[in-house]
Amino acid sequence: MASIFTKIIKGEIPCYKIAEDENFFAFLDINPNAKGHTLCVPKKEVDKIMDLDEETYMGLMAFSRKVGKAIEAAIDCNRVGMTVIGLEVPHVHVHLIPLNQMKEATFQHKVALTQDEFVAIAKSISSKIE
Repeated sequence: MASIFTKIIKGEIPCYKIAEDENFFAFLDINPNAKGHTLCVPKKEVDKIMDLDEETYMGLMAFSRKVGKAIEAAIDCNRVGMTVIGLEVPHVHVHLIPLNQMKEATFQHKVALTQDEFVAIAKSISSKIE
């Protein structure tokens, strides 16, 4: 059965898309730790990051870097943190989290955003993609 991320990539479930290329997809986390919290995923559905072939792994890191730099340009933060946990959804995903405080990296601190805020944030980050 396809993961929720595969369904998002295929357009079966809506999302706040940030970027997409032939192999990767980035969208806002709908339960964010901080404003601008973004997920980068390979379009190829693989459960664990260490099970990715080297080309896909390196491509995901390069794609995530590009998206992270756009987040830094669009969101007021001290830095963008990156983490890969992967227990919630069996599809490799890189969390890019704008950080100002350590609590934003803990996954125990969440922020509530309106649909309009999600749309504005996605548009702002997308506009900074190079």
